[in-house]
Amino acid sequence: MIPDSKAIRTAAREAASQIARRQVSDRERLVSSGLIDSLSVLRLISLLEAKLHVTITPETLQPEDFDDVELIVETIERVAKPAP
Repeated sequence: MIPDSKAIRTAAREAASQIARRQVSDRERLVSSGLIDSLSVLRLISLLEAKLHVTITPETLQPEDFDDVELIVETIERVAKPAP
């Protein structure tokens, strides 16, 4: 089962803050501002998979899908599958 939006948002905010090494807001640009780079997006995906117990296939995604917390929530709701 995929977690609800609130759980995804909380996990996304925590994971993004961990990678950025500071608190981030839900609408703060992460990738396009340079706060995190495209390689850090892979770490972000890995953290989200662990926190949410889901599988996210990065091959179908773009760094822009993770540019802020709201986009992360939308992306996970769209592509995540329950972890085996």
